[in-house]
This record gives sequence, structure tokens and C-alpha cells, in this order.
Amino acid sequence: MLEDKIVSIKEKLIKMANIVEEMVKLSVKALAEKKLTYAKKVIDELEPQVNSLEIEIDEQAIEALALYHPEAKDLRVVSMIMKMVKDLERVGDHSVNIAEFGLQLIPQPDVKPYIDLPRMADISAKMLDDAITAFISQDIELSKDILKRDDIVDALNDQIIRELITFMLSDPATINRAVLIMRVSENMERIADQATNIAEYVIYIEESKVVKHHFEEP
Repeated sequence: MLEDKIVSIKEKLIKMANIVEEMVKLSVKALAEKKLTYAKKVIDELEPQVNSLEIEIDEQAIEALALYHPEAKDLRVVSMIMKMVKDLERVGDHSVNIAEFGLQLIPQPDVKPYIDLPRMADISAKMLDDAITAFISQDIELSKDILKRDDIVDALNDQIIRELITFMLSDPATINRAVLIMRVSENMERIADQATNIAEYVIYIEESKVVKHHFEEP
């Protein structure tokens, strides 16, 4: 039955989301706590799991489309799951990027205390978690709240970049490290964007309405 197939796909999607949330948190935790083992876990252990689940979910979704020819909301659910999987895989990629930058930064002295980056990671991981919760529970209001939180991450990214530019101007010796931290922050900002995408898909599934980033109440 189509309903059973969708339940199975959703279960794998939740598993994939849980792994990428861990990747987000560990990639920044590695940097903040100077733990190479955390960064290596993201790259060597967790990313292959995400890639494997992406293939499994895609195959099941294609099978659902081919065998059951879903219509209306069921069709939106299956097609949006396929989009969600791509966004979750990109979150994994961004987390790997952060972990790889961490491997370069960890052996070096800190340019500044890592305060805003862990906060960005916490917010972004929570956005991901809430986006999947909104999908499973069909919660449109939670989805709309996620869209608003994207602005917080954008503001933190801007703040980090401004501070790092100040450090680079005052001490050219920090330039290489500061640029790496900027790239970490930019990847984290993109993770929040992926979570926002998933929230938008939920709104589309439930209301058959396309919304853009930076949702505003009418």
C-alpha cells in the first residue's frame, strides 16, 4: 500500500535528519573544543551513512511514484520528500566542510573565542529538527516560525564576518585563520537555509502554496 510505503520513507528520512543534526553539532563542537576526533567522525563515519540513506530514500520514493501513481497530497508528500533528502544531503556536505576547516584550525591559536558559531550551530540544528517535526506532524505554524529564525542565523553570520574583518585589519597574521572561520560561518548559514527550504516544502504539502524565504505574516 502507498500509505505503508510513505511511512517507511518517512522513517528513513527521520533517521537521516537525526544523523545530519549530529553532524552539524559535532562539526562546530570539534572546533570550539579542539577535538579532532569529532571532526573525523563527521567526515569518516557519519557522512557515508547520510549518503547511503539518500540513495535508499530516493529509490523508495521513485518506487512509490512508479507503482502507486500518487495524486494530490500524496504526490506532494513523495515529491517533497525527494527534495528534502537533497537538502539534508547538502546539510551533511556543509557539515563536512566545517569539519575539514576545523581540522586546519584546531592546531592553531584561536583568533577569537568561539561563541557565535556554536550558537549558530544550535539554532540551525534546532531548525532542522523542527522542520522534520513539522513535516511529520503537518504543523504549518511551526514551519512559518522556522522561516523567521533564518534571519537570526543570517544576522549572526554578518556579525561574525564583521568581527573577523576587524581582527584581520588590526593583525594581518590572523588573516588565514579568519578566512577559514568565515567559511565555517558561511557554511553554517547555508545549513539554516536548507532547514528553511524543508519548512517551505511542508507549507507546500499542507497548503499547496509556494512560499519564499523570509516569510512575513500578511
